Amino acid sequence: MNASYKGMISNSSEVRSSTYSPRIISMERKAELSERYSPQVLYELKSEIYGCCIKLLTPARDVMERWSESFYNMSQNIRSHGRLYVVEDSEEAKDQVLYDPSSKTAFLINMDYYGWIKSIALSVAGDILEDEHGIYSVHGACLDLMGRGLCILGGSGAGKTTHTYGLLRDSRVRAVSDDWFFCRIFGDDVLSFGSEKNFYIRSELAGIWKEYSSLVNRARMDSEGRGVIDLRWAVGKGRILPLTTAATAIILVRDGGRLVRELSPDEAVSVVVENGYFNPHLLVKNDLKERLRSNFFASLFRSAKAYQVNTVGSPEETQRLIRGVVGFGNLQGR
Repeated sequence: MNASYKGMISNSSEVRSSTYSPRIISMERKAELSERYSPQVLYELKSEIYGCCIKLLTPARDVMERWSESFYNMSQNIRSHGRLYVVEDSEEAKDQVLYDPSSKTAFLINMDYYGWIKSIALSVAGDILEDEHGIYSVHGACLDLMGRGLCILGGSGAGKTTHTYGLLRDSRVRAVSDDWFFCRIFGDDVLSFGSEKNFYIRSELAGIWKEYSSLVNRARMDSEGRGVIDLRWAVGKGRILPLTTAATAIILVRDGGRLVRELSPDEAVSVVVENGYFNPHLLVKNDLKERLRSNFFASLFRSAKAYQVNTVGSPEETQRLIRGVVGFGNLQGR
């Protein structure tokens, strides 16, 4: 990386407990910012995110390399549908996100956390797909259990990653996505699609499930103990699927309530809406978007039976609860 941009990747080990606040800008402001930051750009890379061509523009080699590990390559001759500038500016505050919804262009200024960069790229693609194609984003994990899709949702710290990878220890479980997936409604069915080439994990995963020790050891982790990995190293090529049909949805919570509670479709929609769709990365929030998203989740919970699972117990105790919900009572090894 160019020495003048060495601050682009964090040297802090603190866990990100807060998030950024995106601001909507005009096309005129977008043009000004493009002119201002274009001289910084050393790397331009176009990638495919569920049919959308999203272009990264950045001076940071490390950001470019992690991006290329996360997403599938796209021909550089294809015109981009959306763009992300990931740049530095000493005159601006940390973690600024500015977004022009007309041109689908985002400016990420002084942002050194790759997990947010990746999520904003997915959110730009989600904005395009939601507006123009009736395809919806879910910030959560999606697994396939012998042909039946399982969606796992929840707020920060509820245990989505822990329990996604806990279920993947079972040879009958296959991965579609561990963090973000797209959904299309076909009649009474909701099809769920992954879009990332590789997954983004935390190093502490190996301390929770020893089965992933070799996976974590092989990964190139950043200073926060997170890195992009090829999950095929741990589970094999045959257990990564491009899509599944949603059959069950589990919403993880961590409170003093019941351990497991079945939710009606209306209750599940209310929980999701009240929690901002469990997605802090949505760039555009208005009445139209609220209606589109609420209607989609209503369709999802009519197709997928919803449960709320409390994660106050140990990881293995919660795993037993989840396996009971999905009918996989005993863990089957690989």
